[in-house]
Amino acid sequence: MLLLNPQWSCWGFFFFFPALLPVAWRLLITSREQPFLSLSSSLLSMALTPIQRPEMYIIGAQPLCTQLSGLSQGQRKLCQLYQDHMMYIGDGAKTGIKECQYQFRQRRWNCSTVDNTSVFGRVMQIGSRETAFTYAISAAGVVNAISRACREGELSTCGCSRAARPRDLPRDWLWGGCGDNVHYGYRFAREFVDAREREKNFPRGSAEHSRTLMNLQNNEAGRQAVYNLANVACKCHGVSGSCSLKTCWLQLADFRRVGEFLKEKYDSAAAMRIGRRGKLEQVDKRFNPPTPEDLVYIDPSPDYCLHNETTGSLGTQGRLCNKTSEGMDGCELMCCGRGYDQFKMYKHERCHCKFHWCCYVKCKRCTSLVDQFVCK
Repeated sequence: MLLLNPQWSCWGFFFFFPALLPVAWRLLITSREQPFLSLSSSLLSMALTPIQRPEMYIIGAQPLCTQLSGLSQGQRKLCQLYQDHMMYIGDGAKTGIKECQYQFRQRRWNCSTVDNTSVFGRVMQIGSRETAFTYAISAAGVVNAISRACREGELSTCGCSRAARPRDLPRDWLWGGCGDNVHYGYRFAREFVDAREREKNFPRGSAEHSRTLMNLQNNEAGRQAVYNLANVACKCHGVSGSCSLKTCWLQLADFRRVGEFLKEKYDSAAAMRIGRRGKLEQVDKRFNPPTPEDLVYIDPSPDYCLHNETTGSLGTQGRLCNKTSEGMDGCELMCCGRGYDQFKMYKHERCHCKFHWCCYVKCKRCTSLVDQFVCK
């Protein structure tokens, strides 16, 4: 089981989102081959932005989209038209996967990676709740990154948000600050991320067709989460903080809030199956039908207790657990009844912190011996 490998923690978690895999993988490989490249940069920005170091132009000589193997036909066309967007697609996917790991850090399945080029292995071949969440959070990350890049002036085809003034905004408050362009981010993410799914031509009603419909539904749920959680932010102006005037704009919600929202949708995800008309329908029709904001799945989840090559489950052997918890992080549930081992380890943390005038905080470093529990 492999979590944040320090050598590629900034990029490795793009990869389980299939539509983004070719982009992120090529950017990672190229940045590894060229040690002078920063992982926070992209080949595209280096090719299009004037750079003083001449060796950078050699890298940009080959068109970016020909370097990104695996793009679908539609994605390749979008790449050619919007090359400056590719870096932010990768950044958005990274944000989504990091949030996935946070939300599931205390679950049997914790968005961990495997040590091969598939990164998440066969677990993503199952149309489970977990797969539904990964599609949604990754699509949400792309909307988030593109929307913010527009506001920061990083993209040539968009700028600050042009959202209409909210009707409930007080009349004496100004509407016109530079907001996150969530409208553009939503539209572009829909075109690029969904392109691969929409180009598939599986027989209507087939298992492959049902998985395509599932992916599209969950992509949309992720985009909707970012779009609907965006809110109005305001800043005061006036002498000595009097706030005699306010300027307001549209602002993305903190991505942690998006992750928490989608985690709730994961918990209430609807089980679906392909119907006679070739559309997804609920297995249990006693519940309300899913809306565009809801996650759906078509396959039951593995229990993730044991290592299983067929399902891609990594198992929970060696995972830390909480002996006193009755939740999913508790040793009984996390270890699936197999029991656990106890050991002691030294824990280092800052302590006895004091504020010194002016202006810094000085702390001591305390060491304590604590009990740890690991699943058998």
